[in-house]
Amino acid sequence: MSAARPSLRKAPTNLAHCTATELVALYRSGQASPVEATDAVLVRIAERDPELNAFCVVDAERARASARESEARWQKKAPLDLLDGVPVSIKDLILTRGWPTLRGSRTIDPKQAWDVDAPVTARLREAGAVLLGKTNTPEFGIKGTTDNTLTGITRNPWNPKMTPGGSSGGAASAVASGMGPLAVGTDGAGSIRIPSSFCGIPGLKPSFGRVPAFPLSPMGTVAHLGPHARSVEDLALMLTVISRPDARDWTSLPYDPRDYRVGVRDGVHGLRVAFSPDLGYVRNVDPEVAAAVRAAAESFAALGAHVDELAPGFSNPEEITTKLWFVGSLSLVSALTPAKLALTDPALRWQADAGRKVSAIEVHALNARRGELGSFMRQFHQRYDLLLTPGVAVPAFEAKAPHEWELEVDQFLGWTPFSYPFNLTQQPAAVVPCGLTRAGLPVALQIVGPMHGDALVLRAARAYESTREWRYPFEGVALA
Repeated sequence: MSAARPSLRKAPTNLAHCTATELVALYRSGQASPVEATDAVLVRIAERDPELNAFCVVDAERARASARESEARWQKKAPLDLLDGVPVSIKDLILTRGWPTLRGSRTIDPKQAWDVDAPVTARLREAGAVLLGKTNTPEFGIKGTTDNTLTGITRNPWNPKMTPGGSSGGAASAVASGMGPLAVGTDGAGSIRIPSSFCGIPGLKPSFGRVPAFPLSPMGTVAHLGPHARSVEDLALMLTVISRPDARDWTSLPYDPRDYRVGVRDGVHGLRVAFSPDLGYVRNVDPEVAAAVRAAAESFAALGAHVDELAPGFSNPEEITTKLWFVGSLSLVSALTPAKLALTDPALRWQADAGRKVSAIEVHALNARRGELGSFMRQFHQRYDLLLTPGVAVPAFEAKAPHEWELEVDQFLGWTPFSYPFNLTQQPAAVVPCGLTRAGLPVALQIVGPMHGDALVLRAARAYESTREWRYPFEGVALA
């Protein structure tokens, strides 16, 4: 049974505008080739990246070689796997064989052996994906904007004066501007969902451990890996590939061999949905964001869901997130020499200084409070299948260099209060665009599901996506 309308999207004429699903269909029918698609994306990178600075590494030669190998497989009707020939980018926190992983930091020596693929990179290679390069990140992924002292400021394709968010801002900016249909991001306090919201694309933070990681994040068990895409079906396609197992991650979930595309169009009829515009404690949601998200939530009732407006009932866990995060930042700088420390982002040093004030007994207490929150939300989802909130409380704001930001706790996460609670609880959450402000900046709806309910979250995101037309900056004026 499907409650979702057919897609309103028209077939693109430029291969750089295609989704991954569309590209694979074109390869299968012989109407396009991986070489043609890769060339189109590389042309778009040459056109747009000098302004947006989404990439810190672009390897056109290797990408074209990979595309030629894929083309030969498609000509023999023997593709490797689901993503054979699809251009993909990798966030520069993730190990990628043959390319340096500098994590936006001048403290890492690029002249070393780069001969290991992280699990997600390995799965993409095994699936035949064409790896384009690496996308920009703030230093060590420590904040919700994308700027660093090594490779500079990444900008938002809807308005290059604005930030794309972070820390996966390079990934989201690339996808939204046509510089590849898929990108890998990471999310420790919103770092997939914030830039996906600001850049107007779907993004998914899967359940913790669903996508294996290696090495594990210094920020601990709040850090998730997941996909950015231009359609929810592409999120499902990519998750199917990157969630395959890897023994190096001892925290990963038991392998689930499902294809996440199966059932993604089954709609939300009969689901129990809670809508919370403020989680009961958020006081500063931009009015245009609030209006767009409310309209999106109301559409779930039209799709057949039972929607109640209510707050889940937990208090703001910002202190838990910030203090545990700052301890992680302290761990990042603890081995640096004074000379190397001086090379880092001022925000990293500020966070580490705050982390020094957190005692071991306080860390223990914070983790206990985190456990209580996780238990609370497990019980909440016995009553409600999904929770809907804004993706971010504000639209994208001005992009700045590292030294230009205010270093205050309320400036760290206060503008994204809907993201970090669900890193603490480890449950899956997706964002999907739901409108534009009068200034032409995207607004997103967040869909939170129960732990291990990744397929349900994707299904709900697809149901909402099917109700509206959405255009990207490269397609002309977007429709609100």
